[in-house]
Formats: sequence, C-alpha cells, structure tokens
Amino acid sequence: MAEWIVTTLRQHAELAIFLTLGVGYWIGGLKFKNFSLGAVTGVLLTGVLVGQLDIAVSDNVKSVFFILFLFAIGYGVGPQFVRGLASDGGPQALFAVVICLLCLGVTFAAIKLGGFDLGFGAGLFAGAQTISAAIGLSTDAIGKLGLPPDKAGAMLKEIPVAYAVCYFFGTLGTGWILAFLGPKLIGVDLPQACKDYEAKMSAGTPSGGIHTAWHSIDVRAFRIEKGAALDGKTVAEAESGPPQSRIYLERLRRDGRIMDFAPETVLQAGDAVAVSGHHETLAGTMEKLAVEVEDRELLSIPMESLDLVVTKKSVNGRTLLDLSKEPFARGVFLKKLTRGAAGVSIPLLAQTKIYRGDILRISGATGHLDRLAANLGYEDRPSNLTDMVFVGLAIALGGILGSVTVPVSGIPLTLSSSGGALILGLVAGWLRSVHPTFGRIPAPSLWFMNSVGLNTFIAVVGISSGPEFISGLKVAGWGLFFWGAAATAVPMLMAPLIAKHVFKIDPAINLGCCGGARTSTASVGMVADAAKSNIPMLGYTVPYAVSNTLLTMWGLVIVLLLRG
Repeated sequence: MAEWIVTTLRQHAELAIFLTLGVGYWIGGLKFKNFSLGAVTGVLLTGVLVGQLDIAVSDNVKSVFFILFLFAIGYGVGPQFVRGLASDGGPQALFAVVICLLCLGVTFAAIKLGGFDLGFGAGLFAGAQTISAAIGLSTDAIGKLGLPPDKAGAMLKEIPVAYAVCYFFGTLGTGWILAFLGPKLIGVDLPQACKDYEAKMSAGTPSGGIHTAWHSIDVRAFRIEKGAALDGKTVAEAESGPPQSRIYLERLRRDGRIMDFAPETVLQAGDAVAVSGHHETLAGTMEKLAVEVEDRELLSIPMESLDLVVTKKSVNGRTLLDLSKEPFARGVFLKKLTRGAAGVSIPLLAQTKIYRGDILRISGATGHLDRLAANLGYEDRPSNLTDMVFVGLAIALGGILGSVTVPVSGIPLTLSSSGGALILGLVAGWLRSVHPTFGRIPAPSLWFMNSVGLNTFIAVVGISSGPEFISGLKVAGWGLFFWGAAATAVPMLMAPLIAKHVFKIDPAINLGCCGGARTSTASVGMVADAAKSNIPMLGYTVPYAVSNTLLTMWGLVIVLLLRG
C-alpha cells in the first residue's frame, strides 16, 4: 500500500503538491500559546518531508504561482505604498526605507562574518527578515548568473535550508523584541501611551461616542400631531439637532400615500414619518415630539450593509468626525475601517483619518449608502468575478518589462519577470483605488493569489530540495541559526530608537511602525496585546506597504552583493 502511494505521488507530482499544501497549512495553523509557525513554514517543512520520496516537479509550476503571488502583493499594497510616498505617511515611508536598508546591511555583514556562500546567504536573508517572497527573486537572480548548472543547483537547494533555520527566530524574535523590549528601549508605559494617544485622537467625539456621529440604523414610524414641535418645520430643521441626538427622516406618508420629499419640505400635522437615528434618541427624544404608529409599508425601507472603498481625492486625509458632519453622511452607520493588504483594523476615533484605498464597512438605507458612495468612493458589493483580462495582461506586461537586462560592469542587472510583475502590481493596485472601473479582484481571489500562490511556490521548493535538505543542514550547523538571529535582532533593536529619536514617531504607534517595516503582522499582534490596545496598528500599514516591496526586491540585491 505504502509503495503504491509513493509510486502514485511520483507519477502525479500535482498530488504531491496538494498533499504538501493541505498538511502544511494544518501544521502552520497549530498554535503554541500565541505562536504558530505560519503557513509558509508549515508548507516548506512538509514539502521537505514529501521531497524525501524523490518527486520531480517542473520548475514552471513554481514560476507561474510565484509571479501570480508577487502581482497580488503589489496590487494589495499599491494604494498605501503611493500614499506613503505622496502624503502625510511620508515620514513613516522614509522610516521603512531606512529600516529596510538596515536589514540589508546587517544581514550582508552577518553572511560575510559567518562565511556563508550565496545560497545559504540568500536563504538567511529571507528567513531572518521573514520575507518569504525574497526566495523567489533570489532564485531567479542565481539562475541568471551564468554559473555552472551543478553549482547553481546546489546553491538553490541551500536557500530553503537557511530559510527554515532562520525563520523561526525571525518571527518569534521580532515579536519578542518589539513587544517586550521595545517599550523599555523607548522608555514608555505602552498601555498608558496608547490611552494618551487615543484621548488625543478622540478630540471632538460626541458624548455618546463616534458611533453616534455615524448614525445607527434603528428605524421607527411616528405621526406628527397638530401643534407638536415638528408641526410646521422643514425636514432640514427636523434633522438639525446635535450629533448625539440627531434624527433622520427616511420616508413620508401624507394623505394616505408615500411621497417624495426634499430638505425644504414642510412637515404637517397628520404626516407619518419613518425616522432613523440612535436607539436612545428614538426612544427618548422622538417619543416626546410625535406619536409612534404601526405602519409596515412606511418602514419597508431597503436596508443593507456593504464595503465602501475610498477613492475620492476630495476626502483623502479627512477625519471621521469631519466627514460625519457632511450632508452625504446622514443616516449611515460606520461599523469598521480596514486598511492595507493585511486588512488591518483601524480604531474608529474622532480624529482617525481615512485615505484612498481604505475600506469602510457601512450600514443604512440603500439610498443613503449610494449617496455616501458617490462622495467617497465606490460600493464594493459582493461579487465572485475577477477581471482576468486586466490581471493576465498586467502580469504579462510587467514580466516583459522586468525581463529587460542592463549590463553594468559585467553584471547583468534586471528586475526579472517576477520583479516586473511586483512593480506593475503596485501600479495596478493604485490605479484601481483611484479609478475603480476596471481591474476588480475580489478579496477571496486576492487571498488565493497571495497565499496559495506563495505557498505553492514554497511547496515546490521544499519538495525539490527535500533530498538534500538534511545534508545541507548538517553542513550549515548552528552557526546559521546564530547569524540569522543576529540579522533579525540588530535591526529590530535599533528600529524603535530610530523611530523615536530620528523620525519623532509617537510612542503609541512607534512599535507598530517597526513591525510594519519588518512586514511582521504577528509581531504587531504581540505589541497590541502588550499595549492592551489596537492603537499600534495605526502605524503598521504604510511601513508594511513600503517594506513588503523593498524587502522582496532585496532578494535580488543580496544575490548581486554576494556575487560581487
């Protein structure tokens, strides 16, 4: 039975890949307290085990899935990348560039001091900096150096060995340094710093909280009595109360029929109105102004929840409190704000700013949502359709442009087809956030391209390197782990100090910026736990977008440096 299974996997390598993915995702999802290996490491280790069966997989498989992954990465971070370079995210973007250069320099020094060759060095960089995508660009670069096939092949099989050895501390060490040493390095009480920052960002919040400015969707029907407070008032006057107790008229019945109305429409005794507002307002204020009635037809207002992607330049950088006062925000309830390719949840505070590319989860009457979308961006209604014309042509164009080679001092410099796809993905993602009429990639599709694209590549790498993995690990020894840990620790020990003293970043978001500059979502989660707040997440997205791009490109740069 066992022999038949092995034979089948050898004859059908695609089955070996799916086996590696299934088991690898399961292993990567296992949690040890707050730590897990993650899908990439789980898939790599599983691939190495499956690779002991000596299974041959075409290199074209990993190339296809890797270029798909890189395009998805660029597409996802494009809006934040451009914003970081062009707006008030500039200091955070520049900070990320400095940390990326620091990571590159420290890792290069560790490789040289440790005496590692090009293959182990490329893997050490990818693992120590927890940037799995760098493996692909390093692989491409080594393949283009013109080395003898046997030497190049040996180096390529060293990369996953070094990556696996260094990744463990790269992930755990980054989180531990930022969450537990970080506050001591910058000399702050992190929970208190987050409370102070939240208080500053909450300036102007209505007494009932920011949610009372972005209105809830409770709707009830009332009849206006003769001589009552609303009798003779216009709709605009009826809706002009303070934010914490404002009401909104959704529908109006007069003389037995439901009629259209405008802000200047005068309310009359006998009118029945469907009113939306905060629950406490409807239960308190409205019951004193009118008589509640049963009118199912009047209350049959189309209500829905949806995601709205911010694209309008006119609202870029404005605060939630400021936007809540606009007429187009009436009757809308803001539930959640997410930002960036990692889908980071941003705290809903009065002074929280929104930017193009942000996703707002909103609820309300369909008409209100349409009006808000017309002023902020576009309604990202559920759809399973991906614009494959756009995706296919963009990847092809990026790959062709990236394949252009420019010789410099005898060294062939090129972005490679993979690097070109990453860059064009950045451009495509930004264009989509500004002009959402083309290039749609639904979130589930983007996740598949991102996660499954990368992990299929990693699975093939693991399976192909499996037979030599153990021998490579014996050759590298404990020195590989030591120098990888040094390459992880030194930049992360220096980053909080650089953020504090050079870039003057607020201590509440300092460590979030550091985690973003290392593209380590796990470490920022540990920082948020230590802070007892999600405020550090506010500093994560812009550095993440910049570093995700640069650290990936460093996979090519580290090969060129080591070759020289």
